[in-house]
Amino acid sequence: MKRRTILKGAGALALGSALGGRALAAEPTKVGFIYVGPIGDGGWTYEHDKGRLAVEAHFGDAVETMYQESVPEGADAERAIAQMALAGADLIFTTSFGYMDATIAAAQKFPNVKFEHATGYKTAPNVSVYSARFYEGRAVQGIIAGHMTKSNVIGYIASFPIPEVIRGINSAFIHARKVNPDVQFKVIWVYTWFDPAKEADAAKALIEQGADVVLQHTDSTAPQAAAQEAGNVITFGQASDMAEYAPLPRVSSIIDNWAPYYIERTQAVMDGTWQSVNTWDGIGKGMVKIGEISSAVPADVKAEAEAMITAIASGEYHPFTGPLKKQDGTPWLGEGEVADDGTLAGLNFYVEGLEGEVPS
Repeated sequence: MKRRTILKGAGALALGSALGGRALAAEPTKVGFIYVGPIGDGGWTYEHDKGRLAVEAHFGDAVETMYQESVPEGADAERAIAQMALAGADLIFTTSFGYMDATIAAAQKFPNVKFEHATGYKTAPNVSVYSARFYEGRAVQGIIAGHMTKSNVIGYIASFPIPEVIRGINSAFIHARKVNPDVQFKVIWVYTWFDPAKEADAAKALIEQGADVVLQHTDSTAPQAAAQEAGNVITFGQASDMAEYAPLPRVSSIIDNWAPYYIERTQAVMDGTWQSVNTWDGIGKGMVKIGEISSAVPADVKAEAEAMITAIASGEYHPFTGPLKKQDGTPWLGEGEVADDGTLAGLNFYVEGLEGEVPS
């Protein structure tokens, strides 16, 4: 099995390329991954790297993978992507929203390389985009959180004010309110995907404001640790199971399952059938999984959450089903009306009942 770890800097990449120079015959397909956090973050990047390892396990010596972790979004990302292309990558997965423009720029410079950008919306003949319907998992979390809060205050640690995160906040709130009309959400924006210190501070601040449930759209386990220290606070694993904190404070989780997609797209490159696509899958297709609901959750609440999982997976229920109003009280979705993907993809407002403003 061939695998390459990409170190920081062009020199490391050039050395790796020189040492692993391609043979003209039976050369492996080279698949690269650009990560926004460390592979040991316990959340987002950890799950993407599990997908990379699944590619290795599936294809064996027919594939060689490479990765670079903790790549800042912005100009640094374009350099890292270009270095990976120069190192011989045939396919590169760029795994954070902020890599979108850098991916498009690199794709223009390397038209023979295939690119896959996670959670973005810009495509090109050699650029696909893919994401998961995380908001489906947030609906399940909202049901559990709404039932289990005693203070009626639920805290939410938000990363960046992009549609993906705004959808999650809205979905969790809608479903918490369905089962508990007295619920209030307090949202703290930390403007980072992975910063354990900031995430811990945000969790502590929310707990001080009365939150006894803390949700997060950030990547580390720091909020779990803060909740554990505080006691009597429940949390949910983000991107990865974070089961080391079960049965309390972590009572369930959203798990991102990238492996099947990474294997499918690598196979398409190997077969010569790769085309630019826009993939947005959820619980039904298995790209979003719900971690085990722990014994800390009452049996009737667990059953209600599991029924929702089944309904979402079958297509019987959509988390954004009307009647729903925007935060200012204007109508959004009528009775039984379901939000279309175009609206959800660009969602930039809170629903009625949420306090505070979406940052610009």
